[in-house]
Amino acid sequence: MQLTAADAAQLKKIISIAQTLLEKAGEKEAKGGRAAAGGRNARIRRSGKDLSAFRKMLKAERKAGVPVADLARKHGISPSYIYQLG
Repeated sequence: MQLTAADAAQLKKIISIAQTLLEKAGEKEAKGGRAAAGGRNARIRRSGKDLSAFRKMLKAERKAGVPVADLARKHGISPSYIYQLG
């Protein structure tokens, strides 16, 4: 099967697009991506006593005026989870 010049140009364009997508995906993996954000790969499940102590500690820090974003970074949880517990 013989390709025309236009078909060959289209194939080269598709190949270059695929290569740039692969390079971008490689850069995201090197940066860490979402799974490794904040260095937390596994979820932590807290038991009843641990959870109540964690909730009390979060409420005390919030009363002291610590911003939710700082607490979320410090403890490796989302800001919405802090509001949910609070």
